[in-house]
Amino acid sequence: MSGKAAKLVLVRHGQSVWNKRNLFTGWVDIPLSQKGIDEALKAGDRINNIPFDVIYLSTLVRAEMTAMLAMSRHNQDRVPCIIHRKDKEFMEMAKIHDPASLKMTIPTYCHADLNERMYGKLQGLNKDETKKKFGEEQFLKWRRSFASPPPEGESLEMTANRTLPFFKEGIMPHLEKGENILISAHGNSLRSIVMHLDQLSPDEVVKLEIPTGEPICYHFENGSWKKQCVDECNKEFA
Repeated sequence: MSGKAAKLVLVRHGQSVWNKRNLFTGWVDIPLSQKGIDEALKAGDRINNIPFDVIYLSTLVRAEMTAMLAMSRHNQDRVPCIIHRKDKEFMEMAKIHDPASLKMTIPTYCHADLNERMYGKLQGLNKDETKKKFGEEQFLKWRRSFASPPPEGESLEMTANRTLPFFKEGIMPHLEKGENILISAHGNSLRSIVMHLDQLSPDEVVKLEIPTGEPICYHFENGSWKKQCVDECNKEFA
């Protein structure tokens, strides 16, 4: 394992149009609202000095928009370059032939294991109306318990069971090499990662709130994690 230090920045996407309308969204691919666009730009201002080596996104547009808008405020000359597939044919078609241009890109990967919790038959339903119809106890069980999924959907535990293996196997090797990583994803997929990094119990993680558009920073060194104020992290590279 490398002794190099690395930064991990997690950003929940900005407010989406369905967040604004108080609808269960899950895997429904809804873009940012105007407020969400503003949140993404403000998030970008708070991380604009951190030299990211790799960016990871979910496959949902609200996370992708957030990352691209945030990086539009960045002080690096490097620009995110989305790598859609890794098969030989695509890689040849999307190949950058100038070494100087290649050096000025940040490899950016989209992966469904970082997607939001899939809310099944609740997707598209109004949250307040759902609470009235099924009662607050059932509503909270579906929305906030660790192991109880909504009808034909995922529980937080099920979300963690896909998000964490991808984080450990796909993202951790970059951090162990001392590379700085930005992840733009969702409340529940990020909640799973924070649960792992902060060693939270199932009871603790269901109470964890991750606001839209608020970057969370971790310092990784010699196999250990330390949560860091994002503004202090950004100043390190100013």
